[in-house]
Amino acid sequence: MDQLALLLLLLLGAVVSVPIGDRLGLPAPVLMTLLGIALALPDFVPNVNIPPQLILPALLPPLLYAAVRRTSWRQFTANKRPIFLLAVALVFVTTVSVAAVAHSIVPGPSVAAAVALGAVVAPPDPVAATAVAGQLGLPRRLVSILEGEGLFNDVTAIVLYHVAIAAAVTGTFSLPRALLELALSAVVALLVGMALGWVANKLIGLLEDATLQVGLTLLVPYASYVLAEELHGSGVLAVLVTALFLAEYASDPDDVLMRLAGHTFWDVVDTLVTGVAFGLIGLELHHAIRTAAGRWGEMLGWAAAIVAVVVLVRLLWLLPATWLTKRLHARRDYDEEIPTSWRETVVMWWSGMRGVASVALALAIPLTMDNGAPFPDRNEIVFIAFGVIMATLVLQGLTLPLLVKRLGVRADTVGEKEFERGLAIRAAKAAKRRLKEIEEVEELPEELTEQLLRRAFDIGARISPDLGDEERREAHVQRAQRLRRLRRIQGEMLSAARHEVLAARSEPGADPEIVDRVLRHLDVRSLR
Repeated sequence: MDQLALLLLLLLGAVVSVPIGDRLGLPAPVLMTLLGIALALPDFVPNVNIPPQLILPALLPPLLYAAVRRTSWRQFTANKRPIFLLAVALVFVTTVSVAAVAHSIVPGPSVAAAVALGAVVAPPDPVAATAVAGQLGLPRRLVSILEGEGLFNDVTAIVLYHVAIAAAVTGTFSLPRALLELALSAVVALLVGMALGWVANKLIGLLEDATLQVGLTLLVPYASYVLAEELHGSGVLAVLVTALFLAEYASDPDDVLMRLAGHTFWDVVDTLVTGVAFGLIGLELHHAIRTAAGRWGEMLGWAAAIVAVVVLVRLLWLLPATWLTKRLHARRDYDEEIPTSWRETVVMWWSGMRGVASVALALAIPLTMDNGAPFPDRNEIVFIAFGVIMATLVLQGLTLPLLVKRLGVRADTVGEKEFERGLAIRAAKAAKRRLKEIEEVEELPEELTEQLLRRAFDIGARISPDLGDEERREAHVQRAQRLRRLRRIQGEMLSAARHEVLAARSEPGADPEIVDRVLRHLDVRSLR
């Protein structure tokens, strides 16, 4: 088996793991990690030869962009306190705690090397959090906080990692310089992210073809990441800013084709890249296995101790942080999305799975220092990091669905339906207002006006079927039944048309490009 065959196998696993995970009630990323572990053990499976410095730039930009598409700037601002306490403060606390324990129990590593280990294992993975939490039917406020934490904690951890590695390699450390680098990294990332977001928004407006528009959205996160890193900024933060800018300003309500194509495209990208990323986590296990040769007992003990620190620090931090956020929330008028019970706090605690970023940072630790000496205890650091990743991702990922079920933590379906009903009413009222504006400038027959008013009600009723009084709902049901019958017949007619056009593609003298163009018109007509 060569590298290409291995990649194709991971892509196939990424597709198949989704329905299998749904059937088993297990997160697809965890299944892909188990697949990677299974592939890492046989001798005939080749080792993954991806330079560690390319793992983050290759995998993180599309994954971050896809995750931000599911959220909004409003959700981040609504959760700014818990996100700050988790994505910034908790990363600092975890890094320091891990560094202190590692420096005391593992003989050899310097303080800077121990801090580097802490930065590697501190950030929960954004992809694991969204992929796992999103499948469990958790309350939206919890999913929002976990997404925000996962998206922003990599920024903090990567900066701490670079500072610690630089101190370990050079043997010198300056706190003012480290703080200055952190501030400059954030400023550069913000400027790059906003600038590229503005440019991309303008280009999307100039491009009239949905294919080109969607293709541009794939290039933008990579460009944002690479440009920010070249300017010594945070590539992760730049991608987040660019994605949030585009989500806020690049959405044209009337560009239906772009929106449908974009959603489909990014769902495919998210599924495939997520599967490959977590498959690689399992495949990289051979690095840890190789470093532990002959020292399994000792190194497993160190890894278990660091796992305990990572898990306990998150719990001990969440309890007072949730209490503090509730106290601050009680003094405010607005609705801030926070955990409302100890059960939700426990679910947040057990959702702190490590993943892609931790793997990439662990493998990117340099082999030597500036003086040519080996990096202190690099093998031990890599093994401990993989121990934390596997323990949190596999153990917590496999048991989180059971924990959620036992605690009875579920989304507020009543509240979601009420919000959906409110949106349906607003949509129907907006349609009626627009009809009145048209009537002021155009003379419409009374029969047509009544028909359009019914259509305006139907717009809301299709979103929320319980809209309106019983009589109007019954009338809508009857119209919907007639419409379904009409669409069924039209669908069969369009199907016959598509079969006839597609058959013409193989006829002598037929131009495939013209046939495909006609077929696209029929496909678009079928979506209406």
